[in-house]
Amino acid sequence: MSALLRTERLTVGHRTPSVRDVELAIGPGENWFVLGRNGAGKTTLLRTLIGRLRPLAGAVHFAAELADRRRLGYVPQEQRFDRTLPCTVSEFVGLGLPDRARRSDVATAVERALAVLGIAELGARAVDRLSVGQRRRAVVARALARDPVLLLLDEPFANLDQPTAVKLSADLDALRRDGLAILQVSHELQLCERHASHLALVTDGRVIQGPAEALLADERLRSTFGEAEPLRAP
Repeated sequence: MSALLRTERLTVGHRTPSVRDVELAIGPGENWFVLGRNGAGKTTLLRTLIGRLRPLAGAVHFAAELADRRRLGYVPQEQRFDRTLPCTVSEFVGLGLPDRARRSDVATAVERALAVLGIAELGARAVDRLSVGQRRRAVVARALARDPVLLLLDEPFANLDQPTAVKLSADLDALRRDGLAILQVSHELQLCERHASHLALVTDGRVIQGPAEALLADERLRSTFGEAEPLRAP
């Protein structure tokens, strides 16, 4: 299986290195959780992968279908909404598509993305009238409107109550089973245990990575997070 995204001795940071010599290879249908303590460099790594930051050393390589980044989806940790510019959920989701896209194609893509996230009934609602959980789903839907083959998310479960986080994680995992590759920065070890196919633990300026089953048994992970509490079913 060829990698959609591969890093080669990647070093990331703001002027000075925070994480060194990262070697990742993310394949179709894989669900990667990037774990680590606050300040370990997880978001810096993610921003480098999407091109927001230049590598301090090494390289990020993309497969041919991601060469122009059009099928790369990205969900930031925090989405600010301009309350002075009224915008419906459908309009907001459509902003994730290229400006040159035909109106009919935009409408189809938006309708599909809203349906996948279970928020089709919210299409005409103003985004500033959404709950935190609904707003997070709208932001994910905007990324999905691009029909990505790789979706990267920065703390998608932050500030969500547990049932909402569990449901969103299950929906993402369903997309992964349909072939979408996912890499998500998270502190949610419980969700990781349930849904991850692979883990990347950022610790002491390095990344320990591999299949989830092996990493979940690694003492270095347990020393960082302790034991996960049991999850309630969605």
